[in-house]
Amino acid sequence: MNPLWIIVLVSLVLNIVFIMLYVSARRNPYYIVYDEETKSQLKRRVLHLKEDLESELEEFDVTEWERQLEKSLEEEIKGLQ
Repeated sequence: MNPLWIIVLVSLVLNIVFIMLYVSARRNPYYIVYDEETKSQLKRRVLHLKEDLESELEEFDVTEWERQLEKSLEEEIKGLQ
């Protein structure tokens, strides 16, 4: 078989694969378009979650967390021995 025919055949197969991928991407886009009401609901939800997280971080006691972590690590070490 002539090498030129092999190149043409491989090129044809690759073009078919690329066309299939293109059609698939067009049917199932990776992004979603929301209407204005849904966008505003999502923005409010994100802002609410952000505020909740910030308030929890303000209340978070690092020294107490470190003490509990050390205690649980000591218990794990004792359990391994």
